[in-house]
This record gives sequence, structure tokens and C-alpha cells, in this order.
Amino acid sequence: MTSLLTRRGALLGGAGIIAAPWVARGQETLPKVRFTAGWSFQGGQSYMLRAAHAGYFKDAGVDVSISRGFGSGRLPVDIAGGVFDLGAGEMSATLKFMAENPDSDLVIVAILEDTNQVAMTVLADGPIKKPKDIEGNTLAAPESDVGRQLFPAYAKFAGIDASKITWVSVAPELREPMLVQKRATGVTGNASSTALSLKRIGIDLPQQRIFFYRDAGLDLYSNCYVASRKFAERNPQALKAALAGLFRAYVEFYRDPADSLKVLATAEPLTDLKIESERVAFLKQILPLGKGMKEKGISAVDPERLSLCITTIEEAYGLPKRLSPERVYTDAYLPPATQRMI
Repeated sequence: MTSLLTRRGALLGGAGIIAAPWVARGQETLPKVRFTAGWSFQGGQSYMLRAAHAGYFKDAGVDVSISRGFGSGRLPVDIAGGVFDLGAGEMSATLKFMAENPDSDLVIVAILEDTNQVAMTVLADGPIKKPKDIEGNTLAAPESDVGRQLFPAYAKFAGIDASKITWVSVAPELREPMLVQKRATGVTGNASSTALSLKRIGIDLPQQRIFFYRDAGLDLYSNCYVASRKFAERNPQALKAALAGLFRAYVEFYRDPADSLKVLATAEPLTDLKIESERVAFLKQILPLGKGMKEKGISAVDPERLSLCITTIEEAYGLPKRLSPERVYTDAYLPPATQRMI
């Protein structure tokens, strides 16, 4: 049985699973994987729901339950704590957690994006013209938001005195309204999430000034799948099957997101399909697929660049040099490259 936790019904710690009406029953003998989407279900996460809807997990031989997430900063905590077996999130937050918690036993099992979209967003007609102008002002974000988690590193690259920033902690759904209501000078997060959510509530793209962290030199790999190494080693076939289903849906989504977005609208009746279609188009615009992944498939990882990503995070946060590419990432559970080609 493949089940979904919707945005309204998903509560960590064992709240009732809301099964989608299309889910087949009687698959209790399949190995189980608990998966978290890393954020609320939006256009960029719709392929995960599509994998369940189309039976891709069942075809691969696994029972995957999918929950919404609460930010990339929360992801490694939940995986390490055993709340989930596998999850999606922005890689820098996981690297930071692994460096701070060397015994956490996490491993990145796939990297989906080789361009980073984390950003700080302010109003275009406001006083913030360059990143340093944010000093003395207020930023709003959930504590687990990747933009907030990564902000100290960004501040170092951008020449911002992070001690001069006041943070307002908000629930994920209240982040963008804080900027619209001018209760905060800016917000942080993945730009595809913040930009279209702001548009939906009245602040169109030309009215936003987006400062990508990568433009300050913080150019890292981005969205990835994270698992517990212990789970991976004990359940290799289940993990391989879950990744096979996810990649099958992701490749289809990347080529044509229409079916995935339809599933999103079914799972989340309040979905604005026009906004979510724009979100996906914007996502592709700001996250072009790099040459390596174009030629060798999604999650074709350059060890040298991965090593640089690790060093960047460790140095930005003043952490001991504990991590290596071999410790952080493995391609052992990936589907064949032919199934990862866009």
C-alpha cells in the first residue's frame, strides 16, 4: 500500500496516514520506506505524488509512504532520529548537520540539482538594493528553512554582518505573508518556493528583488535524497526500489510536468494549477541542468566539486574538517544511468 500525508493531515510522530483514493490495497508484503518531501507539496514536489499515483513504487516492489516536510534543516534531524528512512532536501543543510553530528550515520544517496536556488527576497521598491543593506533589518523564515540555516555562510560570502539581522520565526505558510504585510524586510528560502508563493498573494516577480546565495560565491549542489546509512545497508533493495520509482517520476516530470501537476491538484484540492505551472517553469529557468548531469544522467556527481561543497560549508561555519566525498555520498543505490537521463 502506498499512502500520502497531505499538507493538512501530515503530522510527524505517527499521526494518521491519509491514503489517497487511487492507492491499491493488499500490498502489505512489500518492503516499506517512509519518505519525506522536505517541504509542503508544491509544483516541485508533485512528481513524488505522481510516483505513488502511477504505481511506480509498486512496480519497483516497494511500499512508500510520503509525508510533507517542514524545511531542509529539519530533514537530517528527522532521518537521523528515525522518523523517516529517506527524504528530499537542500544538500547544504544536510552537510552542515553531518559536520556538526559526525555520528549521525547519514548518507546522501542521490543529488538531483547541480545548481543552487537558495535566496533572500525583498521588495523591489524597498530600501534593500544590495545584500549588505539587509543589516539592521528583519528576515522571516521557519527555523528549519534552508535559507535561514545557510544564511551565516551566505553572510560571510556577501560581506554581511549576520549579528545585525533580526530573525522572526514563523510557520512555513506565514513566511511570505510577513513580507507582503511588511512585518519583515525580507524572507529566505528556495526561490522557486518563495517567488511563486509571493506572486500568489499579490507580489509579482517584477516586484521582488531576489538575491541568490550562489551569486555571492556560495555555489553548491542543491536538492538531494538523504537516508540513514544503517537503513540503506539493512534494506538495500527497498532503497533501490524507492529511488527507482522517484527517478522514473522525476524524469517524466522534468520533460513534461502536466501529469504530475494534475496529481498534485487531486491530492491538494486548494492547488492553484496556474501558479504551480509557473513555479515549475521558474524552477527550470533558475536551475539549469549542468553539463555533467545532461551527459551522464541526474546524480552524476563530480567528486572534486562535492569536496569543494563540503569544504565551503565546514569553513563557513568554522567546523572541523570531518567529512569527505566518500563519507557523504554514495551512488550504490541509484537506478542505471539510462533511467536518469533527461
